[in-house]
Amino acid sequence: MKITRSELLDVVYRYYPRGVHCFERIHVPPNERFYDDTEEHRRLMEAATRGRAEYPTWKAMIRRLGDRYGLQNESLNLFAGGSDPAYSARIWLTDETALSFHVSLLGPYYGIHLPGIPEEGPVAREITREIEASYPGYQTIPAELGNEVVPDVSMDWAFMGEATIYVCLFSRVWTWVDP
Repeated sequence: MKITRSELLDVVYRYYPRGVHCFERIHVPPNERFYDDTEEHRRLMEAATRGRAEYPTWKAMIRRLGDRYGLQNESLNLFAGGSDPAYSARIWLTDETALSFHVSLLGPYYGIHLPGIPEEGPVAREITREIEASYPGYQTIPAELGNEVVPDVSMDWAFMGEATIYVCLFSRVWTWVDP
């Protein structure tokens, strides 16, 4: 089944309020909407809570991959009360280059962020097999959609017009690999 731009934006807008800056309460005038009080942010927090509860599936999958590769789990922020929208990890392909992969908590999507080196192909195929076996029905988001900027969404580290669909569905960790 083909993923559409409209479908992905519907998911993003379900979890991120449109037009509301993600500032601390002290910086928001009394009569303006506060990001953390929105229905969308409440849903994002519920997804993170669900992610903590369903963590054993992720842990088993990355343990299998970690037995074969140098793996770094980037999902531990969830256990500190974070509202990350995905599980994330990276596999080191060389001493200085890694690819990252993500399984969204907001919808049936995953992504593998490739650095663009020859060693990535076999590793990416193995990650794809593991994700699709562990999370049946999940699909990868095509780059032409995932790299699209969501103009009216703000995050705690990204102003309006800076966050992409990938970042909204997979977290800031998506940006940690340079293609």
